Amino acid sequence: MAATQEKATPPSTPLSSKPILQLRTASSASSDPAQDPISTRPSVPPPLIRPLDSTAAAKGLPVMLRAQSSHPLEPLSAAEISVAVATVRAAGATPEVRDSMRFVEVALVEPDKRVVALADAYFFPPFQPSLLPRTKGGPMIPSKLPPRQARLVVYNKKSNETSVWVVELSEVHAATRGGHHRGKVISSKVVPDVQPPMDAMEYAECEAVVKDYPPFRDAMKKRGIEDLDLVMVDPWCAGYHSEADAPSRRLAKPLIFCRTESDCPMENGYARPVEGIHVLVDMQNMVVLEFEDRKLVPLPPADPLRNYTSGETRGGVDRSDVKPLKIVQPEGPSFRVNGHFVEWQKWNFRIGFTSREGLVIYSVAYIDGSRGRRPVAHRLSFVEMVVPYGDPNDPHYRKNAFDAGEDGLGKNAHSLKKGCDCLGYIKYFDAHFTNFTGGVETIENCVCLHEEDHGILWKHQDWRTGLAEVRRSRRLTVSFICTVANYEYGFYWHFYQASCYHLH
Repeated sequence: MAATQEKATPPSTPLSSKPILQLRTASSASSDPAQDPISTRPSVPPPLIRPLDSTAAAKGLPVMLRAQSSHPLEPLSAAEISVAVATVRAAGATPEVRDSMRFVEVALVEPDKRVVALADAYFFPPFQPSLLPRTKGGPMIPSKLPPRQARLVVYNKKSNETSVWVVELSEVHAATRGGHHRGKVISSKVVPDVQPPMDAMEYAECEAVVKDYPPFRDAMKKRGIEDLDLVMVDPWCAGYHSEADAPSRRLAKPLIFCRTESDCPMENGYARPVEGIHVLVDMQNMVVLEFEDRKLVPLPPADPLRNYTSGETRGGVDRSDVKPLKIVQPEGPSFRVNGHFVEWQKWNFRIGFTSREGLVIYSVAYIDGSRGRRPVAHRLSFVEMVVPYGDPNDPHYRKNAFDAGEDGLGKNAHSLKKGCDCLGYIKYFDAHFTNFTGGVETIENCVCLHEEDHGILWKHQDWRTGLAEVRRSRRLTVSFICTVANYEYGFYWHFYQASCYHLH
């Protein structure tokens, strides 16, 4: 997950040429021992952050830095994901096995708290040795941190097996099989009787298979639908209602919708469900196993008011009485960012991201006066979004969507747009994840960090003197937005000056 930024400056000013504020790190410390308190300690090893391999860079290969150059909780980089995938693929016993591998998830193996404390004490901001327990004779400072590891969920399309791999990441060149990948397989195991989440590539294949099925085409004609390009086939996990749904098979029960013949690019096709049709698809072999046209239900009439377009295109008008509101910070923001480490108003934390959960916030702490740094939360995230429809009628009784576990909140995140999704002086973070075939995909400007005015923090007026004091409230917001089918989810973590935080 790489970091980018934008700020409220004239267009001629580069928006991402340098960090907003650069904190002092071990790699940028002064070389003068008299000015460098870290270098005066005799027990400190040589510099831990080494330069890139110039030879590899000259060859144009993505280079992953040494383990110490990335914080243990830093999101996996694009190079690290490529290396993890190449390592697992190279471990395949035969070409057939390797070709059948589908990569559902590549995630960071998050280390235990002791390793995180060690990193925050001596290797990375906030550089606080007090985070470690005190020992007799003083702390032992290691020369390096443990290597980072990645956890991969791999589906074998040929054998219908799901396996979990752990790969150790070292200094590597992210190249294809036969190249210079230096990952090391730590463990691998097949997990029986499970099915991993379906992928967008499988969704597209399933839609094509269903549309090409003759009984389905006949059912569409009965409903007056001639143009199958207007039909939307959304595969849903079959669930586990009986042994027929057992995870020994990779099954989907698609739901059908149909757009109108309008040329609207943002038409809401989900407003016109095609009901009364039962379809069961084998997602491993991409064949229709069951089909039944159970009931002829009329299609809902076309309604432009349901579309995601301007008011003029829906028979109305947009508001014209709202005047421009400009959010400016001429002196820049009050937060400081170093990589994925954020400091603001006594708060500090690290920003992470996974393809399943989306935004993850680590090591949340508050500087509480003389008490120093107080840990508040080790890990914050939205681990699941369950949507039980609760309708006893067919097919709705089986609609219990797990939007994080089955679809992935992170994989469905948006690239945020400055001026609409976020206002003011903005720091953006990119997100990287794997696609089904093992390639790396990047969502630019995926996570937004910015400050917001939040009304009055406190106010008091003395009734005797008529004098009053008032303070504005400021809050820091970290957010991302994702779309799962027809649902938009916005996740906003707010941090307040009153030493509290909450999720909206």
